[in-house]
Amino acid sequence: MTLLPLALPSPSQGVWYLGPFPVRAYAIAILVGIVVATLMTQRRWKDRGGDPETVLDITYWAVPFGIVGGRIYHVLSSPDAYFGPDGDPWKAFAIWEGGLGIWGAVAFGAVGAWIGCRRSGVRLAPFADAVAPGLLVAQGIGRLGNWFNQELFGGPTTLPWGLRIDDAHLPAGYDPGSLFHPTFLYELLWNLGAAALLIYLDRRHRLGHGRVFWLYVVLYTAGRLWIELLRIDPAETVLGVRLNVWTSILVGLGALVAFVVVGRRHPGRETTLLRTPPTTQDDEADAPDRTR
Repeated sequence: MTLLPLALPSPSQGVWYLGPFPVRAYAIAILVGIVVATLMTQRRWKDRGGDPETVLDITYWAVPFGIVGGRIYHVLSSPDAYFGPDGDPWKAFAIWEGGLGIWGAVAFGAVGAWIGCRRSGVRLAPFADAVAPGLLVAQGIGRLGNWFNQELFGGPTTLPWGLRIDDAHLPAGYDPGSLFHPTFLYELLWNLGAAALLIYLDRRHRLGHGRVFWLYVVLYTAGRLWIELLRIDPAETVLGVRLNVWTSILVGLGALVAFVVVGRRHPGRETTLLRTPPTTQDDEADAPDRTR
């Protein structure tokens, strides 16, 4: 009998059924990530002097926008599966099967957050600073969905933590028993470490005016760059390099410039979270009547 080397196993299934209704691990991972990010943001928003309930009001706008944006980016960056010779355009709507692009999710989610902030009367920049660590944690948790789906893993490896893939999900040209880089695990650990670093730097330096968010983008793209270079799943390429590699480089550099420029223009943290700070007259009107 041949003993297989130590390896990280893949889950035996990613879908369970409650009667006729499927319960997908990918969807659970996304939902758990959203809940954790919301709770983290509420705590950070409260620490900055805000009302935690405001976070829920903004989340109701940001999450749907983010999901739609993430799906749009995924479809546009991997069009062959939907519009290629063997593609199925209707599957572009099958979000439950997996496939969310973080770049589209953040971009569209920011639009939703902007709408929610305006409706709530608060500034977008401090809210973005409050939500940034939670976004990293949510993205890390979401990668567990890729593990259950046995997708988006890296190239072959002989490392002891190599990921074992079932034959049904094995890429063409690889032998059964091959081990692959568990890129879902790399990104999970990277994101958790980056989130902890963001929280530490924010507390130590009292970052504000969107600098925590821009630093989040810098840290995430730095990790995504080397992780993306390990992956072997089909992807659009530009000049022979995966599209997401170029996106990581360009977005990361842009965020670094924004972090530096904002820091020079607005050192320190905001004095108010409100879009229209209360006037002295407002403060006096809200004060209790002590002339009895």
